[in-house]
Amino acid sequence: MEYRKFSKFEKPVSLFGIGCMRLPTVTKENKTVIDEDEAIRMIRYGIDQGVNYIDTAYGYHDGQSEIVVGKALADGYREKVYLATKLPVWLAKEYSDFERLLNEQLKKLNTDHVDFYLLHALNKDRWETVNKLNVFDFLEKARASGKIRYICFSFHDDYNTFRKIIDAYDWDMCQIQLNIMDMHEQATVEGLKYAGSKGIPVVIMEPLKGGKLASSVTPDIEAVWNKSTVKRTPVEWAFRWLYNFPEIAVILSGVSNMEQLKDNLRIFSDAKANSMTEEELALVEEVRNLYLSKTKVPCTNCKYCMPCPQGVSIPRIFNIVNNAAMYNEWNEGRGGYRELIEKKNDATQCIECGQCESACPQSIPVIQKLKEAHQLLVNV
Repeated sequence: MEYRKFSKFEKPVSLFGIGCMRLPTVTKENKTVIDEDEAIRMIRYGIDQGVNYIDTAYGYHDGQSEIVVGKALADGYREKVYLATKLPVWLAKEYSDFERLLNEQLKKLNTDHVDFYLLHALNKDRWETVNKLNVFDFLEKARASGKIRYICFSFHDDYNTFRKIIDAYDWDMCQIQLNIMDMHEQATVEGLKYAGSKGIPVVIMEPLKGGKLASSVTPDIEAVWNKSTVKRTPVEWAFRWLYNFPEIAVILSGVSNMEQLKDNLRIFSDAKANSMTEEELALVEEVRNLYLSKTKVPCTNCKYCMPCPQGVSIPRIFNIVNNAAMYNEWNEGRGGYRELIEKKNDATQCIECGQCESACPQSIPVIQKLKEAHQLLVNV
């Protein structure tokens, strides 16, 4: 197991961390009911192989993930790991809710302290809310009492918001979404390096973009990967691109079965920073560009077209059709679009007023692209 040492951490941290959002479930249809015996076996196997970072959250598996993780860390396993969980900031309506939620989490996890306590999924609005509720006063007191050790946050928004949050406090760690397709999305590679320049270690979530980079590999994508003289799986390439960054402390993988876990352990057995050649980096960029070439609409999600006076979720529709096309996941796209139809936010609500087209900085023919997206998403 590869470990990385950062001055903010008491001991080195395993570069591979087990994410407990996609634990094995009893049935494929119901993703909330965890197969406890198998999940516990997997978590303990990973720890026995050197993993010392376990990540969960209040809402994972409909609130059951923390309970199962607590059971997995019994029998001496708790002392072997850094335990990370997250404060569901959207459930905090007043200051006292912070303490109530943390105490509930400690009970579910069957521990007297959490090592890394993250403000969960911060964005611009949530950041403003927790500041109004004086969250740092709570976090400092929780750390002083020993209930938490490191003050952190996870993030889903844009680079400018990320930088604002990073600059606002001397964070012990932050967690961002990053993968070969999100280089310039969310916190971005630039944000990763900015955090690193301030001495803030970064934990990575969604390294495989929700599994898409593993499961949605079409023959043309595979052919590009196979240009390399050293043959690696798409999963290994995705992880390799990430662990190349020295600013990254942990890469989380939401393993759902023992086969995935063992493969991840293999990949991270010798995962060195600054190990990729220029040729390998160029190969990653070629794969990324090939995925992007499959998109149907050149939408950047700037949201200048919103709000639509008829309630059409324009950027959401374009995101759904682009993801379906890029990763050949039309069934998933159809399901997401069906939800918009039920809410009357779909493309059929458009009355062609043209307000969106005059506002679009990309000069996208929005009206026509909405019609095309609708046809693709109802006929796939």
